This record gives sequence, structure tokens and C-alpha cells, in this order.
Amino acid sequence: MHSISAMRGLLATSIGVTCAASLALPLTPSATAVTARPAPTAETATAAALATSPAAPLPGSTQSLPLTPLTRDRARAGAGAEQGVTRRDVRPFSLLGIVWDDPDAELDGRVQVRTRDAKTRAWSGWRDVETHNADHGADPDAAERSSGRVRGATAPLWVGDSDGVELRVRPAAGHRTEDTARGVRTAASVAPLPAGLSLELVDPGTAAPAPATRMLTTRAATASGTSAATEIPALSREATERDLLAHPGAPLSPGQRAAKPYIGPRPNIVTRRGWGADESLRESGFRYTTTVKAAFVHHTASGNNYTCAQAPSVIRGIYRYHVKSLGWRDIGYNFLVDKCGTLYEGRAGGVTKAVMGAHTLGFNSNSMGIAAIGTYTSTKPSAATVKAIASLTAWKLGLFGGNPKGKTYLKSGGGNLYAKGKNVRLNVISGHRDGFATECPGRQLYGKLASARTTAARYQGR
Repeated sequence: MHSISAMRGLLATSIGVTCAASLALPLTPSATAVTARPAPTAETATAAALATSPAAPLPGSTQSLPLTPLTRDRARAGAGAEQGVTRRDVRPFSLLGIVWDDPDAELDGRVQVRTRDAKTRAWSGWRDVETHNADHGADPDAAERSSGRVRGATAPLWVGDSDGVELRVRPAAGHRTEDTARGVRTAASVAPLPAGLSLELVDPGTAAPAPATRMLTTRAATASGTSAATEIPALSREATERDLLAHPGAPLSPGQRAAKPYIGPRPNIVTRRGWGADESLRESGFRYTTTVKAAFVHHTASGNNYTCAQAPSVIRGIYRYHVKSLGWRDIGYNFLVDKCGTLYEGRAGGVTKAVMGAHTLGFNSNSMGIAAIGTYTSTKPSAATVKAIASLTAWKLGLFGGNPKGKTYLKSGGGNLYAKGKNVRLNVISGHRDGFATECPGRQLYGKLASARTTAARYQGR
């Protein structure tokens, strides 16, 4: 088992590099396209299959471990007791999160986890999992939200190739006020934890090798800030024609300006195929809104302990977590960007189209969501990440006449900041916290949005 895990890790690394380098400019799918659901794939591959087909993709999987009380005192083993998962061996995984039954319930407490590295067999220290994730998701009245499959969840945490786990969830301490015959008194209390808590361990699997195609060479920033040559597929004539049909006057390729004013050059974007999306996971068909008036910037809050070569694996993990664990129809974000500035297609439906996402609860209509992979509360985003956000918004907002430095109105679908139906004036490039009371996209990334607006406007020629 350990040899297979090691081989899987080697495959994931080598294939991840291939995917990260495949910055394919995607086709625009037909709005009537339907994804067939093949029979479920096996959770693991055999050693013989690995030996005979070393480049074949490996399916991902999800392990669900119910949380149980960690106290021996039965009188305290109720909803307010500490819960968790005792230290144990598990099948290989790389990303984790906590889910519960009610999507409207909040986990008021602290979640900590430690994992065992599948290669070194060393246990990590305790790491915090971001608990506030209710601000993401489909709007309250959307079919996706009312499907009956949606669950509450923490943000996902990327931990790398692991085969052991230990978890503890401690309810937040508080106080309650009690009326007595002698007056009012304050007593210590704990907030009950949500019902149906489960630890989700996600194995993102590996992606199929990218198809051979004509290549161009560009320069891509690395995490250290230096640049390196990167091979990217050139935009095919067929893709160009399809995009022209969808949006006449749209830019054809990076650096080539269209006749229509105020549309930034089209950036390189890794397609869903490029990062290895298993299209059988998501719901078939696509959902669209009327236009794209605003872009909401997020962070995934999944930690910064990943390499840029691993970014496709991180995205596959988030995709599986959103669909299989949270019950969403597809990954929630329309686009993602890693710390090296590589852009990725998120929710399916066509990068030039107004695809409805599940990224900003209450404001998914007529907007798009861009998630920076990582946690940017105290860590500053790289210049490459901010530049990529500016490049993407200059192009995509430009297709719909948006001014990155301007303001716009969006109608709230309901949330904790704005009542349903209220017209809210927002920056065309906003942070998640502008539409919902949340820390997302983190203080450090939020502080860079003014720079992104200015750069995006410059890319549009304003």
C-alpha cells in the first residue's frame, strides 16, 4: 500500500506539472450540452494497472468519518461537547474539510487537525481549519440551493499526500443569562455544535495527460517572484471561430487587441480538461445569468502549503469537495488563480459566457467569482496573483462593457448584509466581504484590490 501511495504521489507531481503548464484557451461549450454520467469508477487503482499504464489518470475518492464525542463523561457528551476523530490510519488523501446537515447552521468553535505524511510517516502539528464557509454557495432561491443535498461546511484545507488523521472540534465558550427569583445571573455556556458533523477526506486523483498541440512559449512568474519559460497551447482556429460567434469583437489571443474598445487582451486560462476535471461528478447542463456586471474576489482559505505544480490537484480536490461533500452542482468559483499567477477555468459553461456560480451568497446573479488559491489573511498575495486577477477582469468584464474602476448595482438575493431584493451599489471589482459579512478574501488580498482595479483599467486602455 505504501509503495502504491508513493507511486500515486509521483504521478500526481509529474502530471500536475504537465497540467500547470497547459494554459489552454478553452472552447465555448454549447448551452444545450449535457454531461453523461458513466458508471462509478473504482476508489483505488491496482498495482498492476499502475505498472502497465503509468500515465493513466487515477480516480479520486472521498472518505467520510463521522465525528464522535471526545469526552468520557456521558453527562457532558451532548451537542456542546468536544467532538472529533481519534488518531487513525486512513486511505490516502490530500484535502479535508468538515460538513454538517444544515447549510444555514454555523459551526461556532475551533477546528484543529493533524495529519500524517504518507511518505515520511511524520505527523504534523495541529492546524486550524477555517470554519466560516456559509458565505459561499448558491443564492437562497436557486435550484442548486434548494436541491435538498446541500450541507454546511468549513473551508477545505490542503494538507498534501497523507494517510493518517486526528481531529478535534471545540465549541466556542460563551455566556447565558438566566432569570431567577432573586434577579438575573450570568452563567458560562458553550454553543452547541451543528448536527451531523463529518470529516471529509478527499483524494483528488490524477489527471490525464494533456493532448499534444501546437505550442507557444511565454514567461510565467514563480512563487519566488522570478520568471520561467512555460509552454502553452496556441489558440486553435476552431476555438477562435467559436469565441467570435459567442462574442463578436472579443480579443482573439493574449496581446492582440480587438476593434471593440475597452476589452483587455484575453489571458491564458487552463481549461477544465487541463486541470483534470472529472465531468461525471457535476450535474449535467449549465446555468446562465443575463450579464456579468461585477467580479467578486475570494480566497479559498485552503492554506498556502502547496506548490504551483500541485495547483491542479488542489482544484480537483476543491471541486470534489464542493460537489460530493457540500452537494453543489459544480465547483463554486467561475475562475481560480494560483500563487504563480496561473488562471484556471472553474464552473463549467464557457469562459466567455455569464455562467451562474455559487461563490457569493446573495450576489451570484450577473457576477463572476474569482478565487485565489490560498489563505491571505496575514500572508500577502504574490504580484503575479494580483496581476492575473487584473488581466482576467480586464478581459471578461470588458466583454460585457464593465469598467474595472467603476461602480455598478446588483440586486441582493438575500444574505447577512443586505435584505433580499435590495439594489446594492458595489465596485465592479469587489471583495467577497463587500457583499457578505465575512473575512474573505482575507485582509491582505482585499488590500490589493485597488491596485487590481487600476491595472485592469489600464489593460482595457482606459
